[in-house]
Amino acid sequence: MIQTENLGKRYGRFDAVAGLNLKVAPGQVLALLGPNGAGKTTSMRMIAGFLRPSSGRAVVCGHDVVRDPIAARRALGYLPEGAPSYGELAVAEFLNFAARVRGLTGITGARRMDEMVERLQLQPVLAQTIETLSKGFRRRVCLAQALLHDPPALILDEPTDGLDPNQQREVHALIRGMARDRTIIVSTHALDEVRAACNRVAIVAHGRLRVEGTPAELEKRSRYHHAVSFRAPASALARELLARQPEVETVEVDPVDGRVTVFPRDSGEIFSIVVKLLEEQRVRVEELQLERGRLEDVFRQVTDEAFEETAVAA
Repeated sequence: MIQTENLGKRYGRFDAVAGLNLKVAPGQVLALLGPNGAGKTTSMRMIAGFLRPSSGRAVVCGHDVVRDPIAARRALGYLPEGAPSYGELAVAEFLNFAARVRGLTGITGARRMDEMVERLQLQPVLAQTIETLSKGFRRRVCLAQALLHDPPALILDEPTDGLDPNQQREVHALIRGMARDRTIIVSTHALDEVRAACNRVAIVAHGRLRVEGTPAELEKRSRYHHAVSFRAPASALARELLARQPEVETVEVDPVDGRVTVFPRDSGEIFSIVVKLLEEQRVRVEELQLERGRLEDVFRQVTDEAFEETAVAA
């Protein structure tokens, strides 16, 4: 388990992170979301033992990262922001070095090396120096070193940054596969990554945890939850009639593609109402969709509220 209790980091009078309480159990992949400067990377660095907290504590697999740092680091695999490494080393040299640091030698070390090279498709670049690699390959090399010692806990800061869509899918599958018996925190800006690889979400803004839950729980907070969207030519009358329904909050039209979205009042269920009215008006619907909610909408709502709170306090 990875756990933080009132974790904080202060620089002068500025709180980069304040009162962060997280608990991530084995089998959970927590997506840590937030705008730039929200405190995500600072939080991860404190959990990884890279930064000393100003207040509170972080615990990795039962080991306090300040009081018992070596045991905490042994239990943790860490992919830092920017995937730093030794650019002058060849990929094989760097991974061999990382294996020795982790105490992996002999047959065991060689097997783990081979497994990581195959999983992350590093065979073509093993002889190249890291400084000559593309951004995507550098990230895959750094991810390999984080996984070499088969840790029970993982912290991955932007694990798919710079990877092409095929490589992203492979990393998502790798994360899902590892999550069965591991605790994983993933920092990302890509909401598609949350849906593909994560089963919990925490949104931070201005250094504080604002909301946490499963993706489905957060989607229910979206104004799109139970909304109905459709495409239909010449549907102006239908839009007007839908807007008059007491169960409907508002009807909006996308100015780019003309898609109509009908928003329910108080997240009520309006799908049958919309379908019935469209049938009565004999509207030829090209596409009809019941929305479950949108994480990007919740993200925007939560971070906007945090910004307003900060502005009022200032």
